[in-house]
Amino acid sequence: MPNSPLEQFAIIPLIPMKIGNLYFSFTNSPLFMLLTIGSVLLLVHFVTRNGGNLVPNAGQSLVEFIHDFVLTLVNEQIGGLSNVKQKFLPCILVIFTPPPFRNPQGMIPYSFTVTSHSIITLGLSFPPSIGITIVGFQKNGLHFSSSPSPAGVPLSLAPFPVLLELIPYCFRALSSGIRLFANMMAGHSSVKIPSGFARTMLCMNNILYLIGDLGPLSIVSAPTGSELGVAILQAYVSTIPIRIYPNDAINPHQ
Repeated sequence: MPNSPLEQFAIIPLIPMKIGNLYFSFTNSPLFMLLTIGSVLLLVHFVTRNGGNLVPNAGQSLVEFIHDFVLTLVNEQIGGLSNVKQKFLPCILVIFTPPPFRNPQGMIPYSFTVTSHSIITLGLSFPPSIGITIVGFQKNGLHFSSSPSPAGVPLSLAPFPVLLELIPYCFRALSSGIRLFANMMAGHSSVKIPSGFARTMLCMNNILYLIGDLGPLSIVSAPTGSELGVAILQAYVSTIPIRIYPNDAINPHQ
């Protein structure tokens, strides 16, 4: 029987562990999360262990590019004093750095796409949203609760825009997590289906199937390159709300 395109998203227990009715098995999902974090830490370690080079090599250039890129985004998208918005740079940098390594990871054969599961993507999107909401109340007090109300709206009409603003505010973390999960699962499945079809034709001992396999192979190359670009682009898109939330917390009504 041909393999299902969804088999690549299966969570496989590697080290089974069970305590009563609770399962604590170490699966392929945390394994590849650890590999992603480990690759990022190793890259930063080897780049910075000697204080960096005067003439940067490829690894140092990549790390400096990521830092400068995130720093530019923070300066452009968060208003206020420089020393205030710079406090968000480490948090945004930590959130932004792993996705460019983690999302394309699923394009490697026999690997696992961590962000193809909604529990992972929602776990990545909700904590920053909740944390920045807490920061908003710490910085502005109860005045932050009036941020969904646009400035200058008459009191009699205030409930309507407040409701319209409050609903997307509560659901933006949900939409960010679902969007990343859906794009990763749909994109990787669209590559797997023609790939499986091409592999099936190659395994058939028939010259006609071998000649006909050029079609599926050419079809596979297009979505593979496209999905690799989408995987990297989603790393940028999925962190856009994380860079916008701090501005709402520091500068309500703007």
